[in-house]
Amino acid sequence: MPNPTAAMLVIGDEILSGRTRDANMYHLAGALTEAGIGLQEVRVVSDDHDRIVAAVQALSQGYTHVFTSGGIGPTHDDITADAIGAAFGAHVGIRDDARALLAAHYQRQGLEFNAARKRMARIPDGATLIDNPVSIAPGFTLGNVHVMAGVPKVFNAMVASVLPTLIGGAPLLSETLRVERGEGDIAGPLGKIAAQMPELSFGSYPFQKDGVYGSNVVIRGPDRDVLLAAAAKLSNALGL
Repeated sequence: MPNPTAAMLVIGDEILSGRTRDANMYHLAGALTEAGIGLQEVRVVSDDHDRIVAAVQALSQGYTHVFTSGGIGPTHDDITADAIGAAFGAHVGIRDDARALLAAHYQRQGLEFNAARKRMARIPDGATLIDNPVSIAPGFTLGNVHVMAGVPKVFNAMVASVLPTLIGGAPLLSETLRVERGEGDIAGPLGKIAAQMPELSFGSYPFQKDGVYGSNVVIRGPDRDVLLAAAAKLSNALGL
């Protein structure tokens, strides 16, 4: 049985403008790999309601899981909850359990639980809250879409909250073969072996260091013995 698949939707003008460098994709990719869930697509969209809705609907239909980051804070441009609700046809409003979490948090902090902060308690009907041990404001899951904050520390904590609830597959392993030849020299044998072993993923990543040109060939799959056999087969084909 193939492993579950996933996509990530990164939301925010600050990412597209270059003001903020996204770190969440890197963390999510590693966490999903360990869980045996293959991250197969990442999209970045602006803070635009219709674009978010369209992307969520497309990704939700194409993958087992969708993970979003960004746009669930207290400001006017935090529109992710409304867009997710629209994508699923669900009403969005302040939810009692989310409001109670936030109200208690701000009371402990001695801060006013004002209208802006109450926006973070707006959750689509039918959603399940995602725990946020860092800053309390919850994410949520609706259907197969897991909606999380964009702040890396909070995003990472939410990923840790969600992953144990998901059914994964065999963890994806990798084997790397360093070849000090150009890609043009190894492309033929590499392509033949990749075609012979479609259950594995083969990637070639060229490098140049101290005047040496070559490629790191990375082979990925769930079975260590099969990976080692593929690496040996490629090594023999290249005469290494």
